[in-house]
Amino acid sequence: MKNFSIATRQNQNVSILDISGELDAHTASQLENALKSLIDNENYSIVVNCSGLDYIASAGLGVFMAYIEDVRSLGGDIKLTDMNDRVYNVFDLLGFPTLYDILDSEQEALHSFND
Repeated sequence: MKNFSIATRQNQNVSILDISGELDAHTASQLENALKSLIDNENYSIVVNCSGLDYIASAGLGVFMAYIEDVRSLGGDIKLTDMNDRVYNVFDLLGFPTLYDILDSEQEALHSFND
């Protein structure tokens, strides 16, 4: 069984998801549920901290694709931070950095929401 976990924190008006382990077809639904519940609770400023993320498959990327438009149409955004090189390369190959805010650190993401 792949290890995957999500923890949710709040920093003022920003919701932070700490994701760790392997995000793939088996674990993508957990991320989907976490994003869905944030949106249902009207939390539209979302940071996904990927510092613990070891691996992401296309199913995981699909979850981000599915929710980014919704969140942006509601006036929010999903920002991704703290990726290791291997994870970043997967996003990069698929052109994600042009679509998403991918930042080096959670602090940067928090500042960009509060500007």
